[in-house]
Amino acid sequence: MQLYGQSTISEFLGDNIAFRSLNPLDTRLPSLDELRASVRIPNQGVPRKTSADYASLISHLLKRARALKAPRTKITQLIFVGDTRLNDATAFNKICAAGDWPGLAFICEENSQEQAYAEVLKKEENRIIYIANRWELLNNFDQLLDRHDFVIDERTAIILDIDKTCLGARGRNDKVINQARVDAAFKTVRSLIGDQFDDEAFEDSYNLFHTPEFHGFTTDNQDYLVYLCLIVSTGLYTKDRLADEILSRRIFRFDSLLIDVEQHANKLPAGVREIHKDFYSRVRQGDPTPFKAFRAQEFLSTVARMGNLGDDVPMETRLTQEIVITEEVRNRAIDWNRRGALLFGLSDKPDEASVPTAELASQGYLPLHQVETHVVGA
Repeated sequence: MQLYGQSTISEFLGDNIAFRSLNPLDTRLPSLDELRASVRIPNQGVPRKTSADYASLISHLLKRARALKAPRTKITQLIFVGDTRLNDATAFNKICAAGDWPGLAFICEENSQEQAYAEVLKKEENRIIYIANRWELLNNFDQLLDRHDFVIDERTAIILDIDKTCLGARGRNDKVINQARVDAAFKTVRSLIGDQFDDEAFEDSYNLFHTPEFHGFTTDNQDYLVYLCLIVSTGLYTKDRLADEILSRRIFRFDSLLIDVEQHANKLPAGVREIHKDFYSRVRQGDPTPFKAFRAQEFLSTVARMGNLGDDVPMETRLTQEIVITEEVRNRAIDWNRRGALLFGLSDKPDEASVPTAELASQGYLPLHQVETHVVGA
């Protein structure tokens, strides 16, 4: 690995970014509500990445973004760079279908213990998905494009996944992103529980309920997971009893747990009771990120790990303690920008964990895409 100085995500994406709310950072682009109206999708919360509604909204958003700089140019193909086979591959296929575009995706998870490869995972009609185990193979992406007669120009829309692709490349640097989130969970709950907080017990709960067998209950939502561990930390439930209730389906849905906590809210510490009240209200309103205190702390924990190490730090230390920009993605993105392609960054990270609150902004904090950090590549 080599150091390539410092940069920001905005260097190659500008404000062409949408986080989980699907409200673009470039305010010239339509909001989620405006997008919904344009494609006639009912308001049923923010669609998730693998849904057909998400694909429809994103394809329309890309067309609107293209029209800002090239109003007479029509998008004719889609390129997608991501890091997860299931979510990113599914999103890629559905966005291509929604836009009626051919496309090519590059999905990578670094594994230096295996022989390097980039191979076709799936090819159907005019959509091809490549999987790879080295981010450096992105440097040869033009060869893959040539093989399938794709030419990058102003008619090309390119989606770059942000988390664990542009930032904290999966398999290389992604564990630092995970650690920032875990640390934020600990700090949030510790501040609410106070001197009675048991680090070890909280970690046990977090590790248990973060496993796949509980994802159906928490909908794999970190807000729900951290809230669940917070309630266990108060002693209202024991970890083992709650796990048994969930697995035996006596507590069938997360909503059922919330109702039960609401009925016993007077037993909660005062600070936790206030958090529960706010959380409960936001869930009922359909807010997908109802634990605002946790997400604000996640933002701070993430920023604290960006550009936090000096230039002379050993690379092994940097990759385990600093969230860095992936040079291979940055390099390709800069080149694609030169060729006139439309680049757009998408992230499933909540806006609350990606953009500072008004109070934090007044203290000088910047959105994640504008925070400088080191650039690392092969």
